[in-house]
Amino acid sequence: MQSYAERMLDELEGGQLDAAKKSFALSLRHDDDETIHSLAEELYALGFSTNAKRAYQKLLEKYPDEDLLRTELAEIAISEDHSDEALTYLSPIQNDSEAYLEALLVFADLYQSEGLLEAAENKLTEAYQLAPDELVIQFALAEFLFELTRYSEAIPFYRNLIVQGETQISGIDLVSRIGVSYAMIGDQQKALGYLEQIKDANLTPEVRFQLGMLYASDENNQDQAIDVFEKLIELDSSYAGVYVPLGQIYEQKQKPKDALGIYEAGLAVDQFNERAYLNAGRVALQLKDYQHAEQLYQKGLQNLPESNNIIANYSQMLVDTEQYLEQINFLNQYVDADDDFELEPQEYWNLAQSYTELERYEMADQYWQAAVPFFTDNSIFLKEVIYYFREAGNQEMLIETLPKYLKLNPDDYEMNQMENELNGL
Repeated sequence: MQSYAERMLDELEGGQLDAAKKSFALSLRHDDDETIHSLAEELYALGFSTNAKRAYQKLLEKYPDEDLLRTELAEIAISEDHSDEALTYLSPIQNDSEAYLEALLVFADLYQSEGLLEAAENKLTEAYQLAPDELVIQFALAEFLFELTRYSEAIPFYRNLIVQGETQISGIDLVSRIGVSYAMIGDQQKALGYLEQIKDANLTPEVRFQLGMLYASDENNQDQAIDVFEKLIELDSSYAGVYVPLGQIYEQKQKPKDALGIYEAGLAVDQFNERAYLNAGRVALQLKDYQHAEQLYQKGLQNLPESNNIIANYSQMLVDTEQYLEQINFLNQYVDADDDFELEPQEYWNLAQSYTELERYEMADQYWQAAVPFFTDNSIFLKEVIYYFREAGNQEMLIETLPKYLKLNPDDYEMNQMENELNGL
């Protein structure tokens, strides 16, 4: 005869929520305790935590010394962000309880959810010391270290689990965990050795991305990186992180049109990706599609209005395309709107060039002088500013900047002649 618990689960599967509600109540009244416990586990796994909690509580009322029920109720409380309630369930469990090891793991989850990482680690370490051979404890400690990016410490635990015949726990592929860990600590050869073992069907998007990044780091493996990244996009086009590295590979392979298409596909997925705007704008300029580049920068600033990098790149584009007045107006809108806005060194140079081209020499002089301290090691800037100061008759600034340039280019005949003239030689 079908139990009320089984009936409820069938009704939930069929979408009969009202009927399931009635069957749940009947289950709590008439089913045996083991069936109710199994039902609670099923309901929690299905996401019906409120019903699971009621079932566990009913059992705890009947078996107040059954500490395992306390740990199960604490897990539900943690999932519902009820930390105090979880602590209430866990605190009575003593170290001689059969559920103590489980309680330590749940305590660790609780403390980690509260950001108390040292306390969480202490609970996991205590559990490991008490039962070093328990796979679930080894796995919990490995996952804790992995999440804290302590990859070198996590690797031995994952490796030991694999040696014991475990390749997957709770849906986590342990081989991929080791591969990603080696990748994150910079051991690319070992990382590839592990990740390449994983069957394509078992590669999660995150692991597939990491494998692609490993291939991308070696110019000899770029075609493999493209295959991995494009497969990732085919399987999950919403994986935003893949587009920029794939576009960069196409740039390195001298395929700017392909790169631009990838960057823009990435922006369709994530319109707040600063790097995608910057790379796409640069490639559009490389293709001499200035209107397209301008559109990209403007769209980028609509979505990321405080991006200093996009502001700087757009400013440079306006100078390079001789849109001097537009460049001045563009930067001045930020200066005028925000007293705390600070120009980047390149933007001082851009404004100096723009004002010079428009023959607004008073403003040009101001920005040339402001830019000088930032470019004392840039011979291109120094030569340009020296010509400006010579034309402007600014002997003081010539005396300051000429030696800086000649220190970088001591054999420049024209500049040496200019220095001689300044010194009356």
